[in-house]
Amino acid sequence: MQISDLPYPDPGVPDARSGPRFLLWLGRGQLGGQAKSLAWGLVHFCGIAGLPYALGLGIDAVVRRDGTGLLLVGALLLVIGVAISVGDAMLHRTAVTNWITAAARVQQLLARRTAELGAALTRRVAAGEVVAVSTGDVEKIGWFVEAVSRFLAAAFAVVAICVGLLFYAPAIGVVVAAGVPVLALSVLPLLPHATRRADVQREKAGKATELASDTVAGLRVLRGIGGEELFLSRYREASQDVREAAVRSARMWALISAIQVLLPGALMITVVWYGAALVLDGRLDVGELVAAFSAVATMLYPLRHFEEIAMAYSFSRPSADRAARVLSLTRTEAGGQGVGPVAPPAAPPAAGGDLYDPATGLLAPAGQFTAVVCGDPDLAGRLAERLGGHPVDAAEETASALLGGVALDGLALEVARELVLVQDKDPVLLSGTLRELLDVPASGAVTARQALAAAQCADVLDALLQSAPDGVDDPMDARITERGRSLSGGQRQRIALARSLVTDPEVLVLDEPTSAVDSHTEARIAEGIAALRAGRTTVVLASSPLLLDRADRVVLVHEGRALPAGTHRELMRGEPLYRAVVTRETEPEEKFSEVRALEEELTGIEESA
Repeated sequence: MQISDLPYPDPGVPDARSGPRFLLWLGRGQLGGQAKSLAWGLVHFCGIAGLPYALGLGIDAVVRRDGTGLLLVGALLLVIGVAISVGDAMLHRTAVTNWITAAARVQQLLARRTAELGAALTRRVAAGEVVAVSTGDVEKIGWFVEAVSRFLAAAFAVVAICVGLLFYAPAIGVVVAAGVPVLALSVLPLLPHATRRADVQREKAGKATELASDTVAGLRVLRGIGGEELFLSRYREASQDVREAAVRSARMWALISAIQVLLPGALMITVVWYGAALVLDGRLDVGELVAAFSAVATMLYPLRHFEEIAMAYSFSRPSADRAARVLSLTRTEAGGQGVGPVAPPAAPPAAGGDLYDPATGLLAPAGQFTAVVCGDPDLAGRLAERLGGHPVDAAEETASALLGGVALDGLALEVARELVLVQDKDPVLLSGTLRELLDVPASGAVTARQALAAAQCADVLDALLQSAPDGVDDPMDARITERGRSLSGGQRQRIALARSLVTDPEVLVLDEPTSAVDSHTEARIAEGIAALRAGRTTVVLASSPLLLDRADRVVLVHEGRALPAGTHRELMRGEPLYRAVVTRETEPEEKFSEVRALEEELTGIEESA
């Protein structure tokens, strides 16, 4: 895979069982690139390994006054120089390619998983953690992937230098061969401490990123309640914690670097002292001493890659753990693993099927406007996600919602989203023009103007046009800032509703679509939804009487179970629990408990009969 070939046609199915397994999966996926990098690394480092011996041969030729031998050594040095230069250039090229392609693969996997999970992702993983994984973590993962081949080439060069010295100058080569393993392994006892400190730094940095992301997202609200200074002080404390953790981590890595300088220096002094004694005794030639000294000096460069691979792994492992945690999430099971065989998608249901949730017993008949009342907002949010085929909690061992008798989580993702669209209570608006915002996959039966009219966006269009720069005459060309921060909460909600209506899916699920608008506008929106969605299945989770009164049928979900359905007026007259939820009455809970107990007793009598 070359950089010009990115993105991957298919990034594959990652092994997300753990961070190390994910790194191993990435490495296996780039064996070709790793082989190229290793080959050029061997050319480069073998050239470096050959320098000490060429230098020793040159010294010996000078001592013997051998002109022909000196010319041969000069030619050998020229070849070695070319090998070092070309190998270094190509090693850098292939290593960077491995880095970028690995990072791109991880980003594609994260983007695919984010698109698959949709709004359910931030309910399972903090938004700040997703941002941290998608930015800094992918670079650290790519760093380790590309460092592996350079480390292997450097390790081969170190072994080649030691073995060569044993044959070229056995008397001094034994000292070097005994000292090099000590140099390479001397920092191993410190690596667990360095890794733990790096993990602490990563954890604190992730928390600081989450805090910053949450603060920026809620900046308008914070300013409204005067809470900027409070959150700013919290972020200062978090950033100082990150700084202190980074200093502690840097101290450990500085100690490791110092050892990597001190011990090779001690070995070099030992080689020079012992080698000089051997030369004086006539047991070692001057050229051999120079070769041994040069070999030790040369080995400092490849030995640096031992420290780098340790650093790369210690920094990339927590990043890989976070990436694996995100990639292990699936549509059907929050704790699922991204490995193993995947069941083939089910056949799409026939048009006009009912929507049914086995967990609550909720039934939304095809072609009708069904309103759902939940006393618990969290239950309403989980129900909305489940109706879209996205279980929210791994502890929920419930069957998927069914559309026309077909489980939604068994359908291909694109098919499921064509059939069912879920708009949660906090929809996100991306920056761009209103025309771009409404340019979404749709049936084509509903125009943008019709959707905007049904969502009562006339005043929003006027506000966008007034704030637009000169020369913009059509509000559809007016720009919306990131997350729609230039609009009020009610305006953002109505624009998001228009975006959902224009798609015209077979089933539309809306969670509190009018919670931020006034009652007059809410009544007109209820009429607009009912008119525009006539003959299409629509499920609205709300407790507003204005919306409930426009629904064909209303279902109360209490304690996780759907009670018998009816119209809003029928339930207001005959169901006290429904009336208490809708009108916020404070009737004694004991009365509702007695009513439910009586209903359960009657049900038991009927079943026994």
